[in-house]
Amino acid sequence: MSDNSKIAAPSPAMPEAKEWVRILAGYRDPNVMRSVFELAVTVGPFLLLWVLAWKALAVSYWLTFAISIVNAAFLLRLFAIQHDCGHGSFLKNRTASDWLGRVLGVMTLTPYDVWRSSHSMHHSSAGNLGRRGIGDVHTLTVAEYTALSARKRLLYRLYRHPIVLFGFGPGYLFFLQNRLPLGLMARAKYWVSAMSTNAAILIILGLIWHFGGAVAVFLIFLPSTLLAATAGVWLFYVQHQFETTHWSFEEEWQVHEAALEGSSYYVLPPVLQWLSANIGIHHVHHLYARIPFYRLPEVLKDHSELSQINRMTIRESLRSAQLHLWDSKTKRLLSFTQAKALYS
Repeated sequence: MSDNSKIAAPSPAMPEAKEWVRILAGYRDPNVMRSVFELAVTVGPFLLLWVLAWKALAVSYWLTFAISIVNAAFLLRLFAIQHDCGHGSFLKNRTASDWLGRVLGVMTLTPYDVWRSSHSMHHSSAGNLGRRGIGDVHTLTVAEYTALSARKRLLYRLYRHPIVLFGFGPGYLFFLQNRLPLGLMARAKYWVSAMSTNAAILIILGLIWHFGGAVAVFLIFLPSTLLAATAGVWLFYVQHQFETTHWSFEEEWQVHEAALEGSSYYVLPPVLQWLSANIGIHHVHHLYARIPFYRLPEVLKDHSELSQINRMTIRESLRSAQLHLWDSKTKRLLSFTQAKALYS
């Protein structure tokens, strides 16, 4: 009499965060031809839509405005390519990558060298409660918020309000804050980066104004820039600000755990994923920032277990806008109402 029962094979253990670094190293090399192609299919439509919007001024201001709104998507993608340049993942030649990033920085109103340095700080300190302040969304713990005066609580609430973060914030960040090397003002290198970018932006705006007048600035340049900035700020927010994100104090913080557990996998429709250059696969990006953006889906295809970590749909991400305080006891990001209910 045969025994037909089978013993289920144990499922392979999920690699530790640090082990993923070794695994993901195999995806780090960019393909130069693919990078050039990705640049071409982003810059080309961006410039074409600019020309079409300009031509449309003679037909309809509403049509011009509509084309500019569409073009914001390609401006966002240019920022994503600039982002890869900053990580040295877009081109094999670092010098070429940096100069491409500087040129794109003029188009995205972002001084490249300043941004690259502050973004590097973000990667090296994300989720560390002892190293907040540069390249992140300001986040307080429940205990810190409770200890504030009534006036400072109000200011924090205003800062974290969606109207401020996603309404006024993007314009302030890209039009004002990026004009100075804040946080890096002691070194001439960053002043050169900021001021040379500012000068190039002024020259371009002057040419637009000279040939197209104020209407070209307000109906083409401003709408596309503001919408791209808003989308970029939203993406950055949901990539780290979600209920089960990772924050820990300096003595407990580990860079790889923070990268894997504190970054989301933002599941987007294919068109939006393409336009955002796969930046929603953010947990993989934080684990190994040298992977070119066009290889991130390849990582998920080869390692499906990563596609189950910190998954967030667009609908689920909307709730993240209501979460503002990190609770070190429950290891959750809470809303003000939840924090009050737990600790009042």
